[in-house]
Amino acid sequence: MAAAGNGETAPPQRQEPVAAAEGAASGGGVLAKLEEQWRKAKEHAETYPYVWGSYILVYGGLGAYLAWRWRKLRRTEDRVRVLQDRLRNLAAAEESQAASGSASTAPTLPPPQQPAAGPPKPASGP
Repeated sequence: MAAAGNGETAPPQRQEPVAAAEGAASGGGVLAKLEEQWRKAKEHAETYPYVWGSYILVYGGLGAYLAWRWRKLRRTEDRVRVLQDRLRNLAAAEESQAASGSASTAPTLPPPQQPAAGPPKPASGP
């Protein structure tokens, strides 16, 4: 708040810092220290709301981004686990089929190869 006439800001008035400091210094405990820190933070937030707003915006955005990335990582891991389980089951079925197929006289043909995806590459000229 501006003082009358000179344009300088007056320091905030403190009514109870002596009592709070004596309680914390005389072994009043952690609770008194926490209350004092909370009061200081509250005063600072009321004095500088834009600073605290930017803190909330930056660190809140960072927290949201990290939560999103964490969730995406977990989803990817879940998909990989499902695919590994499916592959494991397929390999076990193929192995059991090969064991039962070796007893029969008819050979099994391997599955046809898939062509490479994408357009063919042009031949290089002279």
